Formats: sequence, structure tokens, C-alpha cells
Amino acid sequence: MAEDSDLEKTEPASGRRLEQAREEGQVPQSRELSTFLVTMTGVVTLWLLGEWMAQRLLGMIRRSFAFEREMAFDHTLILAELQSLLGGALLTLMPLFLALLVAAVASPIALGGLVFAPKALGPNFGRMNPIQGLGRMFSVHGLAEMVKAILKALLVGGVGAAVLWYYKDHLFDLMVEPLEVGMPDFAETVVFTALLITASLGLLALLDVPFQLWQYHKRLRMTKEEVKREAKEQDGDPQLKGRIRAMQREMARGRMMAAVPKADVVVTNPTHFSVALKYDAERMGAPVVVAKGRGELAMKIREIARENDVPLLEAPPLARALYAHCELEQAIPAALYTAVAEVMAYVYQLNHWMESGGLPPTTPSELPVPEGMDPGSPDEA
Repeated sequence: MAEDSDLEKTEPASGRRLEQAREEGQVPQSRELSTFLVTMTGVVTLWLLGEWMAQRLLGMIRRSFAFEREMAFDHTLILAELQSLLGGALLTLMPLFLALLVAAVASPIALGGLVFAPKALGPNFGRMNPIQGLGRMFSVHGLAEMVKAILKALLVGGVGAAVLWYYKDHLFDLMVEPLEVGMPDFAETVVFTALLITASLGLLALLDVPFQLWQYHKRLRMTKEEVKREAKEQDGDPQLKGRIRAMQREMARGRMMAAVPKADVVVTNPTHFSVALKYDAERMGAPVVVAKGRGELAMKIREIARENDVPLLEAPPLARALYAHCELEQAIPAALYTAVAEVMAYVYQLNHWMESGGLPPTTPSELPVPEGMDPGSPDEA
């Protein structure tokens, strides 16, 4: 049962899966939204510019029926006139064409954004499979398309019939009106009817867009196994990552060991911990931990310190506190200032004694480590 659940597509599509779908040209699309935007744009453009366009086209028609006598005997003049008329008609209709073009491009961008997918331009022979075609026809998507077609026919037919019934008397009156008066009136009625029918298509688009988004994300759902596999691919090979981390630790250890000879003192717990400290009064506000380690690494730090004449101070509570609460290349916490200050004072006295002689300094003991800072103390346990 667990294996079956892993094979069911119950997980939402990941960001990578969505990006791959976009690269293949798979974005949410709504034919109803495209139809509504293109149709509404055309109707509104005709409503705003229809009178101007009609006057220009009417003038061109009149011009085409009136020509000079020379044109009847010179075909070049006729071709030039025809070219001029066609160019004028194209320029007149250009605002409508541009508006429709913008609407056709904006409708898919409204849902899926701007996508350039060369993969989608390649041939897909799977779409030519008749069995898959039948499966799409009798699928949920096919049923939804049929329902939308029925709703569209009912909406368009119903709105159109209602408008015609409302304007029936007015339409009969147009038959007796002069042509100059009846044509603009009829055009206004047609545009208004088209506007109402297009608005009804907008209702269908409002229902279709959420359905298309839901179906798109459902189609891209992933199984739990696919999610795990994608996570592994994004994270990389665990063994390779382990080797990289090991190399990083080795490099960090090498840098740390190289800093031990420059330390001022190494505070130790005889068998477990070693912490190397350095302090430069001109550049540092407090002593800094340049190396630390436990076990074999602690022994290596002490060995390098002896080889380079770095003082060693045995102070188990302080060594444990420094190891537990200090990070490399970071200043010591304020709670340990007093104890470390005594250590640094001892180191300065020791260096002075080695240079000038005299009485050796007293090794500090019972350094003031605050309660709770020493992880090996009874209070911490």
C-alpha cells in the first residue's frame, strides 16, 4: 500500500517542474479568455473608431466608381489608383488590426506569462496517435470543453435573442428610414448588441480561467517518489557532497594549524581540549580564538605549539569553556574576559622573564570561569 501511495500524483508541482513545463511550452491557457479579450477589443475599437473608419471607407468606395477618362486607356493609371485605394483601406483598418493583435498576444500572457519555448516548435508525433486523440475526446477535459461549448451557445444565442426581441420594433422602423439615417442607427444597434454578447462571453471566461489553472496544476502534480528524486538531484550526490565537506574540513584544519605558531598562548585540558588564543591590542578589542580542537586534534595543536615555543597553560575549566563557547576567528565572550586577562598577563610576564631573567612568574590557578560556562562542571551536567 505504501508503494502504491508513492506512485500516486498527490504532491503539488515543484518550482523546477513548473519551469521545465514552461520551457516545453506548457502554460495554462483559456480559449474562452482569448475569445473574450479579442472579441471585446474588436467591438470596443469599432465602437470608438467605427464612424471614422466607415466614413473613410465610404469615401474610397465613391472614389473607386469615379475615374478619369484616361484611366480607361492606360492600365498603369488604373493599377496606381487601385494600389492607392488598397493602401488607404489598409491604413484605415490598421488600428483595428493592431488592437486585435495586442489582444491576441495579451490573452495567453495574462495566464502563463511571456514564454519563448523552442521545444514546443518541434514535431510531436504523439499527438498524431488516434488512440490518444480518442482518450482526450472522452476525458474530463473533453467533457469540460463540450459543456463550455453548450454554455457558449446558450449564452450567445440567449443574449442575441433577448436583444433582438427588445429592439424588434426599432428594427422594423429602420426599414422606413432614409438610408443616411438608418445605416448609422443600424450600425449603433449592431455594435451595442455585439457588446452585450461579448460581455456574456466574459462570464464564461470567469468560469473557465479558474478551471484551466486547476487542471494545469493537477496535470503537473508529482508523486512522492518524484519529489524525493528531484530533491536528490538538486542537492547533488550525497557521497560527492560528503567528499566536498571532508575536503573543506581538511582545508579549514590546515589553515587553523598554520595559525597556531602565531598564537600567544594555548590553553589546555591535559588530555582532551586545546584552544589557541591571540591578542593584538592595536587591532583587536579582545583576544581571538585562532585554533581549537579535542582529542587527537588537541594533541596536534599542543605539539605544534611546543615546536614553535608557544606557551602552554593547563587550565581545564577555562579550556572547556573556550572550546564550548568560542568559534574560530571570533573574539572570546565577555563572560570570560577576566579569566583570559589573567592568562594574557601571565603570558606577558613569562615573555619578559625569558628575555630579561629574574624570578619566573607564578602560574595562574583557580581562574574565574563563570558558572554554567564550563560544560564539564556539575552545574552544566
